[in-house]
Amino acid sequence: MDSVARIKLVIFSFLMLFSINFNAISAEAALDETCMDHGKPLDVINEQIIKWKSSTANAFLARARIQGTVDQVFPDHSGHRHFSLKIGPNPTDHIEVIYNLSFGSLPVPSIGMPAEACGDYITSIAQTGSYPPSPDGGIIHWVHRSPHGHEAGYVILNGTKY
Repeated sequence: MDSVARIKLVIFSFLMLFSINFNAISAEAALDETCMDHGKPLDVINEQIIKWKSSTANAFLARARIQGTVDQVFPDHSGHRHFSLKIGPNPTDHIEVIYNLSFGSLPVPSIGMPAEACGDYITSIAQTGSYPPSPDGGIIHWVHRSPHGHEAGYVILNGTKY
């Protein structure tokens, strides 16, 4: 192996180690990092999300923090993990969470698992560009760290923050 290949291997190994060690953190550490909306802490807004799903136009965008239980897991698609959270008492009170796996690992959630997500809410009732509508009528995405200057989000599954 030449020196360039060795350097690439060392850099790749370091990046993988960094990703594994800093991707998942304990629930106690999760309490230290709040869901932020333009620098302001954001409370859980399940009821607001339910209202937005029925009262806003397709592609409406806002920051959101939700809590619920995993009620459906969709097949991974294009490097993204998709699952649905039940966030209210009615049959339609679900929201799809989309996690980009290129920003870190996320285990496949189990049905009934408690979960929280912080990210961007988008009403998704019609196709937008190449993106099909969500089966839940709305999504939460950017639920991970971002090196691109976008406000970071997170997912907490069963007490572990990703």
